[in-house]
Order: sequence, then C-alpha cells, then structure tokens
Amino acid sequence: MHFSSHFLSYAVWFFSLYSTVFIGINPFFQTVNAQENFEQTPPDFIKSIVFKSSNPEIQFPILENGSPFVLEFDDLQAIDADYYYKITYFDHDWTPSNLFKNEYLQGFDNLRIEDFRSSTNTLQRYTHYRLQLPNEDTQFLLSGNYLLSIYDSDDALVFSRRFMVLEKEAEVAVGVFRTRSLDYFNTHQSVQFSVTPKETAFRDPERQLKVVVIQNENWNTSISTLKPQYFNSTSLEYRYDEQSRFPGGNEFLFFDTKDLRVSSPSVSFVERTDRYDSFLYTDILRANLPYTLFPDINGDFEIRTVQGTQDEAIEADYARVHFSLSALAEIPNTQVYVVGKFNNYQLDENSKMIYNRGLNAYEASLLLKQGFYNYSYVVKSEQGIDPNAIGGNFAQTENRYLVLVYYRNFGDLNDRLIGVGSGSSFQLLN
Repeated sequence: MHFSSHFLSYAVWFFSLYSTVFIGINPFFQTVNAQENFEQTPPDFIKSIVFKSSNPEIQFPILENGSPFVLEFDDLQAIDADYYYKITYFDHDWTPSNLFKNEYLQGFDNLRIEDFRSSTNTLQRYTHYRLQLPNEDTQFLLSGNYLLSIYDSDDALVFSRRFMVLEKEAEVAVGVFRTRSLDYFNTHQSVQFSVTPKETAFRDPERQLKVVVIQNENWNTSISTLKPQYFNSTSLEYRYDEQSRFPGGNEFLFFDTKDLRVSSPSVSFVERTDRYDSFLYTDILRANLPYTLFPDINGDFEIRTVQGTQDEAIEADYARVHFSLSALAEIPNTQVYVVGKFNNYQLDENSKMIYNRGLNAYEASLLLKQGFYNYSYVVKSEQGIDPNAIGGNFAQTENRYLVLVYYRNFGDLNDRLIGVGSGSSFQLLN
C-alpha cells in the first residue's frame, strides 16, 4: 500500500500532538498565564469590539500626548439600548489601585454612550456604538493602567477592555534575537531591550521599575518578571535569553469576507438564506510542516466591505463563518478553540470546536462582521493551554513585541507608564 509523504507527515504530527496534550511530553509547552480572564467577555449579542488609539495598525490602545482613542462595538439586539462606561485605575500588574477616582480622573464617568447608529441595508440588523476618550466629560490625570468597563441600564457589566496612558519619560529600544539555546534555536525568539531615562537617572531601578513584554498585543502570554541586568551611565540593559524567550508560533491564518457574495482564496463557498454563511477551506495541521512565510496582521482584524458606500461601521453585514481543522481522530481529554483579536483570544463555548467524526475534522462557526481576519487554533488539556500545538513554533515567524516600562518613585501610590518600545522579529538578530 502506498502512503503519500503528506499523509506520513500528517500521521507523525498527529502522534506528536497526541503525546503533547494527552501524555504530556512536549518540551515547548507554554502555559497561558492567569490574566486570560481579566477582561470581561461580552454576551453573544455584543460583537465586533474595536478598541484603537491614534495608531490605526494595532488594537492596543495607548493614550499619548492627548491623542484620543476610540471604542466601537455592535449590539445585535438592535433596540438602541443604553450603555454606560466606567473607568478604573490599576497598578502595573493589574491589581486594583487604592487611589480614589478623583485622583486619576478629571470630570466624571458612569456616563451614557450617546454616539450610536442603526445598521443600513444589512441582513443582520444591529446598533453600532462609538465612544471616544478622553472627551469633554472625562479626562485622565495619571499615566498607567486603566480598565474601561461597559454597563447596561441595569448596571450589569457587559464587557471590559484594558488601556494605558503614557507619559514619555524614557526611551525603550527593543531587539528580537534568536535564542542562544540549541534546544530552542529553531523554535523560539528572545526579546532584549534597554531603558534610557530622559532626565534624572533612576535611583533604585530594581525596585522602582517594572517591565512587561507582550507578543502580538496578547496579554495572555506576557512576561513581567524581568529585572535590569546591566547599568551604564545612561541606560539600563535587559539582555536576557531564557527569561525573555517566547515561542515563535506560526504566521496567523486569515480570511477575507469583504465581499459576501463570492468565494475567495480563503472562502470555499458562500450560502445565503436569512443571512450569509461563509465556509472557509479546511485548515491542515502545520506543526510538522516546514515554515512558510506569508504576511499577516499578527492576530488582528479589520472591518471592511465592498457592499455599501463608505461607512463600514454601519454598512458592513454579518456572516456565519464556518471553520474546520483536519484531524485523524478526536484527541482525548482535549479541547480545540479558534481565537484571534476578534474574540480577545477567549477560550469559551463560542470559540470551542466540535469534532465531526464523519469528516475527520474539528468544526466551529462564529458570527462575524465583514472584514479581514487573522485567527489561530489553541489546544487546552489537563496540562494547560498550548497556543502553538497545532500551528507549530518557528523562529522565523514574524511577531511584534511591545515593552511597557512602569515607574513608582519612593512615596508614590501609583505605577506610572513612562516608556513604550516596540520591535519585530521580521529582521531576527543573532
């Protein structure tokens, strides 16, 4: 009997994955940290939460130099419901601050979101909400970490999102390197950086400074335990290898539904009944395949449509997007999820995939607004959560890293965000 090389590679991968999540022998296993449930997941009728600052390329709102950021979302109930926003201040590690609200806010919160509009010419009706901060009612007095929480008219929490306010008092230079460990040389990336204060040197940086390193704006895999290693006359150096090492992962998968009437390179076919259904091509298991470079947007998504005039916020329609992941058999005691920035990387019943024995594939369907989306598959077992068991880990993968630098002077009651640096592994350093 003849077996193709693709099938053999597939079978080898399946045994490897089975060993990873069931027997527990994966040396590259990465447990997602406890921050994964910090932000409140919205109910099913709240969709398309977009939260951006003046940098339109990434959904990671950092307020700098007074430039505003915008929160947008859709309510599929389409009843013009009332929603209110509240703001809470946090320390660098996202523990609640002991400050009173008037110490970090000027003006008021717990105010109604007044900017909302109904969808136009869409099969799925919805109300689109938009909130800009700061505004004439709400301004921020301190730099640091904040949580924006949205409540309904019954004062029940609907969802929440993090944001930061920056006062730039330090320069942060970031480089992404191949790890020095031969065991991880082809699979991982290490982040090194330096922090240079603009004026006075830090008196006790090991106690006063806290840093957080984030890959692709995903808090779930962040590193926040690093201390400065070297000091010179102007800067602090963080030249770690193992302690600042991230699994490289793989490039995100993608699909584009800007035109719901036709198929595309990522959409196999489209059906229309009372709504659109977009069926994606079945994804294969990539962990044991060679790395292939193709552009992605590091897990993000962008709302866009070719139907309508120019107001995508209320003219883009919704489609039920059908995902499928080929698998030889169902893996025991293991769940598979489809995630991305579109669902804030949440592992819940909506993102959970069901194994179809007739098709030998995991399947899921999600109601998503028209646009360009990145996504990936995550495995969860008794061992923990592995974001890369299905996609694999490759040092060549292009990832974006952010380094956040917090400072608390002696006697202060809050952690100020004084520096933000970014780096990419597109040009991986040795």
